[in-house]
Amino acid sequence: MSEEKRIYLSPPWVGEEEKALIEKAFESGYVAPCGPMVDAFDKKLSSIAKQHAVAVSSGTAALDLLMQELNVGRGDVVIASSLTFIATVGPAFHRGAKIVFVDTDEKTGVISLPLLEEALRKYPNAKCVIPADIYGQCSPYESLESICNERNVPLIIDAAESVGAFSNGRPSGLGGFASVYSFNGNKIITTSGGGAVLSRDEGVVSRAKWRAQQARENALWYEHREVGFNYRMSNLLGALGCAQVDRLPEILRRKKSIFDFYSRELSDVTIYPCERESESSHWLSVFLYENQLKRDEAIKKLSDANIESRPVWKPLHLQDAFRGCDVFGGDVSKKLFENGLCLPSGAGLELGDLERIVETLS
Repeated sequence: MSEEKRIYLSPPWVGEEEKALIEKAFESGYVAPCGPMVDAFDKKLSSIAKQHAVAVSSGTAALDLLMQELNVGRGDVVIASSLTFIATVGPAFHRGAKIVFVDTDEKTGVISLPLLEEALRKYPNAKCVIPADIYGQCSPYESLESICNERNVPLIIDAAESVGAFSNGRPSGLGGFASVYSFNGNKIITTSGGGAVLSRDEGVVSRAKWRAQQARENALWYEHREVGFNYRMSNLLGALGCAQVDRLPEILRRKKSIFDFYSRELSDVTIYPCERESESSHWLSVFLYENQLKRDEAIKKLSDANIESRPVWKPLHLQDAFRGCDVFGGDVSKKLFENGLCLPSGAGLELGDLERIVETLS
């Protein structure tokens, strides 16, 4: 392996602004869950998402709170994207739900609308639908709302990968019953670990906030009428989030410039997705090779040069953990997994890093 510095796929990009706010939070004495920095972070998230928001400990926690809100339980059907990270369906799976997967649209990269309609015809009483925005590309929120509203099925948007993006003018996650963000260390903005519940319905968010704080009633003693969760974000991480939201425009600009550089310099691969009806946040820059052999050769070249890359998500319907689950379609996401490659896309990448990556692939 090369002795040159390691180039990671999507490391966090933080600096003096984040350090200053974390020190301010530390000096305030609020170092435990909750506090003024978390409250400020909630407001900043609400502002960029144009809906109500509450920060929690992870995107998975956010999804679990929404599963609780909908009372998802054993035997309930939850329909979800197959081309996504396992956390999209993890909370529903742990509650005993029957997971049904829907393939990806070949051109846009997000959930296939015709196949979703087919799935809902077979499972008209589905508890909810969870499409995943992918690699910074939003799902078609308006079309999804139309499909789900017609059947009175709640729509939960997994917008973990699309913070800062837009779907036909709508900010990431602004659609359906509710949505979730992720602020994991590799995401568009990070709080080290964290996530958020978002909804146009203030009641959904206020109940999520209450449940995330152990569902404690308003009493001097610890009074509980419902068993809640320890899911609220810490004040220190909220400070990190506040600084990251303030830097979001610059992060998005850098992400776009990285994508544009690859698009210009890598003429022998196909940009993915090839059609965009939304304004992507370019979380990761994704390209397709002619076949899996060429994709794997590219991964090895990069690895030998101490550069991290990764195949496109392995579809969940191909994972052993979901063996036997019903799936609508499947070939598109399978092909994307075999031929697709995610290149380093961290906002902190410099021109020299990008040139080294492209030269390695030449």
